[in-house]
Amino acid sequence: MKLYAITENHLFSKAYAKGKKAITHTVCVYVLPDYHASRLQRAHPLKLRINRVGFTVTKKLGGAPLRNRAKRVMREAYYKAQKEYNVKTGQLVVIAARGAATKAKTDEVFKDLTEAFRKTGMIIE
Repeated sequence: MKLYAITENHLFSKAYAKGKKAITHTVCVYVLPDYHASRLQRAHPLKLRINRVGFTVTKKLGGAPLRNRAKRVMREAYYKAQKEYNVKTGQLVVIAARGAATKAKTDEVFKDLTEAFRKTGMIIE
């Protein structure tokens, strides 16, 4: 499934300020209802509700190769979580890397991401 990215800075800021927050060892997740979800659903070819997702890694965690690796691992963990669990749609999701994410494997980030999704109510049981 295609990943729809958050590209506007004001959406990141809204998620940080007003969204639900869950912190784990490798990631910090912010979740906010997407007010344009119905508009995006109408524009989607299959008329599905989607999440818009943003991944962030600060320069404090390392150089560009480390930051890109952390984003790649977080992206793969998000895909895996979407495939294995019933993840709520129509949300803005910002996933921020923490220090341990630069050296973590995908399985470890996946475990932390699902824990954070449970805390924020993103996984529908």
